[in-house]
Amino acid sequence: MAAVTDEIAEDLMAQIREATERMRGIFEVRWEFHTFRGDPFNGLAEAADDLKADAVVVGVSEQAGHRFIGSVAVRLVKAGRWPVTVVP
Repeated sequence: MAAVTDEIAEDLMAQIREATERMRGIFEVRWEFHTFRGDPFNGLAEAADDLKADAVVVGVSEQAGHRFIGSVAVRLVKAGRWPVTVVP
């Protein structure tokens, strides 16, 4: 499982690098890529705190179970430590 996760992370970093290169000269974008294992909420909250993030941007959850226990986005909003933007 860890090998698949690492492969996905490498692919995502390559896509971000390509998109950043396409925008060079138009926008200056600073980005960092971090991976965390375990609970997504805890990983994102820890990263946002450690990096002193101005805001957190997450994708919307499509899992039905999140209606009962709350999605990562909802948990981040309820934490109230940063502005949270949820994108489709």
